[in-house]
Amino acid sequence: MIKDDTIYDVMVIGAGFAGMAAALFASAQGLKVVQTGATGGIDFSTGFIDLMGVHPMEEGKRWNSPWAAIDAAVKDYPKHPYALLKRDEIAEAIDTFTDFLAQNGLDYVGHSERNSRALTPAGTVKRTYRVPKTAWKGTLALESKAPTLFVDFHGLKGFSGKQLVETRKRNWPGLKTVRIQFPSGSGELYPEHMAWALADPAVREKLVAEILPHCDDVEYVGFPAILGLNDPQQVVAQLEELSGKHIFEIPTMPPSIAGPRLRAVFDRGLPVLGVRTLSQKMVTGVEKLGDGSFQFAVGSGAAASTVNAKSAILASGRFFGKGLRADRNSVSEAVFNLPVVQPGNRDEWHLHEFFDHKGHPVNMAGIEVDEQLRPLNAGQPVHDNLYAAGAILAHQDWMRMKCGAGLAIATAFKAVKAMKG
Repeated sequence: MIKDDTIYDVMVIGAGFAGMAAALFASAQGLKVVQTGATGGIDFSTGFIDLMGVHPMEEGKRWNSPWAAIDAAVKDYPKHPYALLKRDEIAEAIDTFTDFLAQNGLDYVGHSERNSRALTPAGTVKRTYRVPKTAWKGTLALESKAPTLFVDFHGLKGFSGKQLVETRKRNWPGLKTVRIQFPSGSGELYPEHMAWALADPAVREKLVAEILPHCDDVEYVGFPAILGLNDPQQVVAQLEELSGKHIFEIPTMPPSIAGPRLRAVFDRGLPVLGVRTLSQKMVTGVEKLGDGSFQFAVGSGAAASTVNAKSAILASGRFFGKGLRADRNSVSEAVFNLPVVQPGNRDEWHLHEFFDHKGHPVNMAGIEVDEQLRPLNAGQPVHDNLYAAGAILAHQDWMRMKCGAGLAIATAFKAVKAMKG
């Protein structure tokens, strides 16, 4: 086992939105940071940053103001993690996070007081707080109901221009779609391969030549999110210049290119800030040392190592991120064996109907924390220097409430702030 003699200020456990945000915020505070974690929710993201879009879940009520939605959700769920944060903390967290993305070539756009309405690959509309700049003109086209062309491609799964038109045409006249051959490659296509191909300006020119005959009567052209991996804004700018139309992206079904774009930004940007990243490695054990710090076992086999840190932020997610695990009887936390708030027995985890509007009780399971986001056992912090952030927190159903990325980023900000004192 490899031993790292560095004493880090904080170990961030997790590589999704909460883990990336925690590493960013901690390094910005001048802390020596090490981060570990495997594939997280960020890798399957649509690229949208939701703050709060739906409440109550059983009614499916959608909110134009995320701040009013948060207030309403906290009133009904007093233990919701948002109840531990002030509005200015949430706003500062989102701004700091998106500023970092912009500094690394991935701009985000939105309104400070209200959600934007954005298209999904199914043709439905969701309310979200920030969208990638490459998708922003789609929100403008939707708002103004401007004449718009949706482009899809032979061989690309998870995106259908016809479905978009059929879903929206009642309230959005002037929509049309065309399916074309991608100018580089044939057969079954994958968003990441298409994005790499569009790094070549010659491929972009061929793409515009394919769509121009269908663009005479439209103002906007929407593509699946395949317009470049590391430089999507540059790709969109050239397509607009060549076509004379407003160009925007719509997410594909997961896995889409939005996740790898975000991942690439953090892979490039965090090491520059001094963060040591142990990519695709999981914490396999932890020991509390006599001075109150932690020693972590990370990875397995010949690449296994030990890492010491004065404090830790648990941002390992729920079941998908392997932060929580379930057996025949109960849900448990995977690293520290922390108590998990959960239904009393497995029969109560799920409702009878899979698509029940109320959502399944197990989706509210997680770690309960104090006002400083320290995990609790019988009402007391388990460790004074252990914090939790993101989806692993109890009393919230981030997927149904449409608050996943925003909640992850904001609680990571709060955890770092509490750790700094």
